[in-house]
Amino acid sequence: MAVCSSEVTRLLVNWGRGDQTALDELVPLVYSELHQMAARRLRRERHNHTLRPTALVHETYVRLIDQDRVRWKNRAHFFGIASRLMRRVLVDHARAHAAAKRGGGAPMLSLDDAGDVPLARDVSLLALDDALTQLEKLDPVQAQIIELRFFGGLTIEETAVVVRVSAKTVGREWNVAKAWLFRELAR
Repeated sequence: MAVCSSEVTRLLVNWGRGDQTALDELVPLVYSELHQMAARRLRRERHNHTLRPTALVHETYVRLIDQDRVRWKNRAHFFGIASRLMRRVLVDHARAHAAAKRGGGAPMLSLDDAGDVPLARDVSLLALDDALTQLEKLDPVQAQIIELRFFGGLTIEETAVVVRVSAKTVGREWNVAKAWLFRELAR
Protein backbone atom coordinates (compact mmCIF):
# COMPACT_ATOMS: atom_id res chain seq x y z
CA MET A 1 0.00 0.00 0.00
CA ALA A 2 2.23 2.77 -1.25
CA VAL A 3 -0.64 5.25 -1.38
CA CYS A 4 -1.69 6.83 1.89
CA SER A 5 -4.96 5.23 2.92
CA SER A 6 -6.21 8.42 4.56
CA GLU A 7 -5.66 10.38 1.32
CA VAL A 8 -7.69 7.81 -0.64
CA THR A 9 -10.42 7.92 2.01
CA ARG A 10 -10.51 11.75 1.91
CA LEU A 11 -10.86 11.74 -1.87
CA LEU A 12 -13.55 9.04 -1.77
CA VAL A 13 -15.60 10.98 0.75
CA ASN A 14 -15.27 14.18 -1.29
CA TRP A 15 -16.18 12.33 -4.49
CA GLY A 16 -19.21 10.86 -2.69
CA ARG A 17 -20.26 14.42 -1.89
CA GLY A 18 -20.20 15.29 -5.59
CA ASP A 19 -16.69 16.73 -5.96
CA GLN A 20 -15.60 15.59 -9.44
CA THR A 21 -12.09 16.96 -8.96
CA ALA A 22 -11.69 14.45 -6.13
CA LEU A 23 -12.42 11.67 -8.62
CA ASP A 24 -9.80 13.10 -10.98
CA GLU A 25 -7.24 13.00 -8.15
CA LEU A 26 -8.35 9.56 -6.95
CA VAL A 27 -8.01 7.66 -10.22
CA PRO A 28 -4.21 7.90 -10.50
CA LEU A 29 -3.87 6.87 -6.85
CA VAL A 30 -5.91 3.66 -7.18
CA TYR A 31 -5.35 2.73 -10.82
CA SER A 32 -2.17 0.73 -10.24
CA GLU A 33 -3.75 -1.28 -7.44
CA LEU A 34 -6.87 -1.94 -9.53
CA HIS A 35 -4.62 -3.07 -12.38
CA GLN A 36 -2.73 -5.44 -10.07
CA MET A 37 -6.05 -6.80 -8.81
CA ALA A 38 -7.19 -7.39 -12.39
CA ALA A 39 -3.91 -9.04 -13.38
CA ARG A 40 -4.05 -11.40 -10.37
CA ARG A 41 -7.62 -12.25 -11.20
CA LEU A 42 -6.99 -12.88 -14.87
CA ARG A 43 -4.00 -15.14 -14.14
CA ARG A 44 -6.60 -17.62 -12.88
CA GLU A 45 -8.51 -17.54 -16.16
CA ARG A 46 -7.89 -19.63 -19.25
CA HIS A 47 -4.67 -18.73 -21.06
CA ASN A 48 -6.44 -17.45 -24.18
CA HIS A 49 -8.87 -15.17 -22.32
CA THR A 50 -9.88 -12.23 -24.49
CA LEU A 51 -10.08 -9.78 -21.59
CA ARG A 52 -6.80 -8.17 -20.51
CA PRO A 53 -6.08 -6.49 -17.15
CA THR A 54 -6.31 -2.97 -18.61
CA ALA A 55 -9.69 -3.71 -20.22
CA LEU A 56 -10.95 -5.29 -16.98
CA VAL A 57 -9.86 -2.21 -15.00
CA HIS A 58 -11.49 0.14 -17.49
CA GLU A 59 -14.79 -1.76 -17.48
CA THR A 60 -14.70 -1.88 -13.67
CA TYR A 61 -13.92 1.85 -13.59
CA VAL A 62 -16.93 2.62 -15.82
CA ARG A 63 -19.13 0.72 -13.38
CA LEU A 64 -17.47 2.36 -10.37
CA ILE A 65 -18.16 5.90 -11.54
CA ASP A 66 -21.82 4.94 -11.98
CA GLN A 67 -22.00 4.24 -8.25
CA ASP A 68 -23.75 7.45 -7.33
CA ARG A 69 -25.59 6.16 -4.28
CA VAL A 70 -22.54 4.81 -2.47
CA ARG A 71 -21.42 6.60 0.66
CA TRP A 72 -17.73 5.75 0.50
CA LYS A 73 -16.33 4.90 3.92
CA ASN A 74 -12.66 4.21 3.25
CA ARG A 75 -10.11 2.65 0.94
CA ALA A 76 -11.06 -0.92 1.91
CA HIS A 77 -14.73 -0.19 1.19
CA PHE A 78 -13.78 1.14 -2.25
CA PHE A 79 -11.72 -1.94 -3.12
CA GLY A 80 -14.48 -4.18 -1.80
CA ILE A 81 -16.95 -2.63 -4.21
CA ALA A 82 -14.36 -2.69 -6.99
CA SER A 83 -13.90 -6.40 -6.31
CA ARG A 84 -17.63 -7.05 -6.62
CA LEU A 85 -17.83 -5.06 -9.84
CA MET A 86 -14.81 -6.90 -11.24
CA ARG A 87 -16.62 -10.17 -10.52
CA ARG A 88 -19.68 -8.88 -12.38
CA VAL A 89 -17.56 -7.84 -15.38
CA LEU A 90 -15.91 -11.26 -15.53
CA VAL A 91 -19.20 -13.12 -15.16
CA ASP A 92 -20.88 -10.97 -17.81
CA HIS A 93 -17.91 -11.58 -20.10
CA ALA A 94 -18.06 -15.35 -19.43
CA ARG A 95 -21.79 -15.43 -20.15
CA ALA A 96 -21.33 -13.57 -23.41
CA HIS A 97 -18.46 -15.88 -24.35
CA ALA A 98 -20.47 -18.99 -23.49
CA ALA A 99 -23.47 -17.68 -25.41
CA ALA A 100 -21.26 -16.98 -28.41
CA LYS A 101 -20.18 -20.62 -28.33
CA ARG A 102 -23.79 -21.78 -27.89
CA GLY A 103 -23.39 -22.61 -24.24
CA GLY A 104 -19.99 -24.25 -24.30
CA GLY A 105 -16.50 -23.26 -23.38
CA ALA A 106 -17.14 -21.26 -20.21
CA PRO A 107 -13.77 -20.16 -18.81
CA MET A 108 -12.02 -22.33 -16.26
CA LEU A 109 -10.35 -20.95 -13.17
CA SER A 110 -8.61 -22.10 -10.05
CA LEU A 111 -10.14 -21.75 -6.60
CA ASP A 112 -6.69 -21.48 -5.02
CA ASP A 113 -6.25 -17.97 -3.76
CA ALA A 114 -2.78 -17.21 -2.48
CA GLY A 115 -1.55 -20.64 -1.64
CA ASP A 116 -2.78 -20.86 1.93
CA VAL A 117 -4.71 -24.02 1.04
CA PRO A 118 -3.02 -26.44 -1.34
CA LEU A 119 -6.08 -27.18 -3.47
CA ALA A 120 -6.15 -26.71 -7.21
CA ARG A 121 -9.53 -27.26 -8.81
CA ASP A 122 -10.69 -25.89 -12.09
CA VAL A 123 -14.29 -24.77 -12.21
CA SER A 124 -16.42 -22.78 -14.54
CA LEU A 125 -16.63 -19.11 -13.66
CA LEU A 126 -20.38 -19.32 -14.28
CA ALA A 127 -20.74 -22.30 -11.92
CA LEU A 128 -18.75 -20.42 -9.28
CA ASP A 129 -20.95 -17.36 -9.71
CA ASP A 130 -24.10 -19.50 -9.33
CA ALA A 131 -22.68 -21.14 -6.21
CA LEU A 132 -21.70 -17.75 -4.76
CA THR A 133 -25.19 -16.44 -5.40
CA GLN A 134 -26.54 -19.45 -3.51
CA LEU A 135 -24.04 -18.90 -0.68
CA GLU A 136 -25.12 -15.24 -0.44
CA LYS A 137 -28.60 -16.47 0.47
CA LEU A 138 -27.25 -18.80 3.15
CA ASP A 139 -24.42 -16.68 4.57
CA PRO A 140 -23.88 -13.22 3.06
CA VAL A 141 -20.68 -12.64 5.06
CA GLN A 142 -19.03 -15.83 3.81
CA ALA A 143 -20.03 -14.96 0.24
CA GLN A 144 -18.56 -11.49 0.64
CA ILE A 145 -15.34 -12.94 2.04
CA ILE A 146 -14.99 -15.30 -0.94
CA GLU A 147 -15.68 -12.46 -3.34
CA LEU A 148 -13.18 -10.10 -1.73
CA ARG A 149 -10.43 -12.70 -1.40
CA PHE A 150 -10.94 -14.58 -4.66
CA PHE A 151 -12.16 -11.93 -7.05
CA GLY A 152 -10.58 -8.91 -5.40
CA GLY A 153 -7.36 -10.49 -4.24
CA LEU A 154 -7.65 -8.77 -0.86
CA THR A 155 -5.61 -10.12 2.03
CA ILE A 156 -7.27 -11.53 5.12
CA GLU A 157 -6.50 -8.28 6.96
CA GLU A 158 -7.94 -6.08 4.18
CA THR A 159 -11.01 -8.30 4.00
CA ALA A 160 -11.47 -7.98 7.76
CA VAL A 161 -11.59 -4.20 7.41
CA VAL A 162 -14.25 -4.37 4.68
CA VAL A 163 -16.39 -6.97 6.44
CA ARG A 164 -15.82 -5.39 9.87
CA VAL A 165 -14.78 -8.55 11.69
CA SER A 166 -11.47 -9.79 13.03
CA ALA A 167 -8.82 -11.29 10.77
CA LYS A 168 -9.20 -14.59 12.66
CA THR A 169 -12.91 -14.63 11.88
CA VAL A 170 -12.20 -13.93 8.21
CA GLY A 171 -9.69 -16.80 8.11
CA ARG A 172 -12.15 -19.19 9.72
CA GLU A 173 -15.09 -18.11 7.53
CA TRP A 174 -12.87 -18.22 4.42
CA ASN A 175 -12.02 -21.88 5.08
CA VAL A 176 -15.63 -22.85 5.82
CA ALA A 177 -16.93 -21.02 2.74
CA LYS A 178 -14.29 -22.59 0.47
CA ALA A 179 -15.19 -26.06 1.75
CA TRP A 180 -18.88 -25.35 1.10
CA LEU A 181 -18.10 -24.08 -2.41
CA PHE A 182 -15.93 -27.09 -3.24
CA ARG A 183 -18.75 -29.40 -2.15
CA GLU A 184 -21.34 -27.47 -4.17
CA LEU A 185 -19.17 -27.30 -7.27
CA ALA A 186 -18.39 -31.02 -7.10
CA ARG A 187 -22.11 -31.85 -7.47
